Amino acid sequence: MTGTGAERAGAGRAGPLWWERRRSAALDIGLGAVSSLECALEGVGFARDASVPVAVGVLFGLVVGATLVLRRRWPVAVVLVGIAVTPAVMGFLLAIVGLYTLAASEVPRRVTAVLASMSLAGSFVVTYVRTQGDVDAERGYVMVLSAFMAVALTVPPVLLGLYIGARRRLMESLQERADSLERELSLLADRAEERAEWARTEERTRIAREMHDVVAHRVSLMVVHAAALEAVAGKDPVKAARNAALVGDMGRQALTELREMLGVLRAGEPKRPPVARPAAVPAAPPDAPGDGPALAEIEALVGQSRAAGMAVVLEVHGAVRGYPPEVEQTAFRVVQEALTNCHKHAAGAAVTVRLAHRGAEVAMQVENGLPDGGPGCAAAALPSGGNGLVGMRERVLGLGGVFVSGPTDAGGFRVSAVLPAPPVASVRDRAEADPEEAA
Repeated sequence: MTGTGAERAGAGRAGPLWWERRRSAALDIGLGAVSSLECALEGVGFARDASVPVAVGVLFGLVVGATLVLRRRWPVAVVLVGIAVTPAVMGFLLAIVGLYTLAASEVPRRVTAVLASMSLAGSFVVTYVRTQGDVDAERGYVMVLSAFMAVALTVPPVLLGLYIGARRRLMESLQERADSLERELSLLADRAEERAEWARTEERTRIAREMHDVVAHRVSLMVVHAAALEAVAGKDPVKAARNAALVGDMGRQALTELREMLGVLRAGEPKRPPVARPAAVPAAPPDAPGDGPALAEIEALVGQSRAAGMAVVLEVHGAVRGYPPEVEQTAFRVVQEALTNCHKHAAGAAVTVRLAHRGAEVAMQVENGLPDGGPGCAAAALPSGGNGLVGMRERVLGLGGVFVSGPTDAGGFRVSAVLPAPPVASVRDRAEADPEEAA
């Protein structure tokens, strides 16, 4: 019901002048009118006691009572006016409402205590003097009566104002807290949406990378074999049949891998939930252990390219051993994509695939020379999406490895990758060493 002494400048104001609401303005104007009427009536007695014209007393009372309209704007001034007219025995409503407004406002408590004490003392003195002169009673009775009247006119409005002010400040604090929590929840919701969008984007990128690795290599080999089949169909039926069988095998392998990928997509929940990572380090592909190809299949991969007419040599350095599944799959995909690029961009060139097992890392390198310009070069024109090197780099960096690619001095192209890979025992080895642990 009350406002502060200075009223918060402006926020959400819908009323005239300093009032925040029209209802508050109407209430204060109504209280001012009632106070003016009261003081005007009390001004008649004041005029007689002061031996001044009644009209002057009534006018004085109207002005004094009307100051109650300013209680929200200047509560201290209203209380001071009430204290000043206490000897004239007028302005009871003015004093009570003024003290209440003062106590409920943001005025310092020290000022409120001083003004309330002045009002209490003034009420006590005026009541004591008037009671002492009107009735012939003992001084003790008069003092008790005066103290009671002073307390009754001062303490209740002050206490009520303090309670209402504290309650209002508590509600404002709770409202600010609620607004702050709402803003925080909104920010959290925005961040959650950003994380969800990031996860969706990363999953789409992973799926696109897997599809590229699976389809590009198999289909590239199929196109190469189909071109060779077309070239030898009339000259060498046996070789044509062999190439046709290879095309069929590769098509079936591509379909099998695609079915496996689609099965994972239909499985629902990912096997490993995405976690927040620094933006500077790309994520490793979240493949489950044992789901992808392994290093042991690189030899077969090279054999397929050799069967397609590519002059490819495989060199393995170091003792062959097992690695974590994600490392083996990444190494396989790097070699696979590099061979696919050789089919696309260096048909007929000699290719060397090097695989090195050393310490706690595994390195792979695929290097091709210049195309020799022979018949193999005209096998087929294979399209390129330009994402092969990007996908290889993402895979390698996602595991904390090093990836380098670029032309060689001889005019060919080289792809090199090193993956940190502490050797791990195979499931069969662990089972033989400790059956209970493997179980």
